[in-house]
Amino acid sequence: MRKAIFPGSFDPITLGHEDIINRAISLFDEIVIAIGVNAEKKYMFSLEERKRFIEETFKDEPKVSVITYEGLTIDLCHKVKANFILRGLRNPADFEFEKAIAHTNRRLAKIETVFLLTAAKTSYISSSIVRDVLRNGGQYELLVPSAVRMK
Repeated sequence: MRKAIFPGSFDPITLGHEDIINRAISLFDEIVIAIGVNAEKKYMFSLEERKRFIEETFKDEPKVSVITYEGLTIDLCHKVKANFILRGLRNPADFEFEKAIAHTNRRLAKIETVFLLTAAKTSYISSSIVRDVLRNGGQYELLVPSAVRMK
């Protein structure tokens, strides 16, 4: 079985994340979206909100599940018996950063990382941009799945 972990903070999930996951569905038997918890980081959305946004976005896709975790992604891969880590790349800076992590993961755990390039129409979107648009009252709805809505 080809099972992939798609790790991230997803604060919040963006249309870029959604695009990567939708395109990866045909490549894997199962995709586990893994929301990492980092006590050092300040999040705009609670863990419960981030999980709910993702679950609602993929509620009709049985190959996608959502979990939360702490610690190393490779340890999570072993725990849930995932053979792959899925990552999206927006630009050359993403590639350089992700390449170093992928080499480390392969060395430590023999886990392969699969990179998908973001679609041109979403390649400029990042969670940090979305948070900035939100903080400043902009049209964030253009950047995120419909499940991500402020009350």
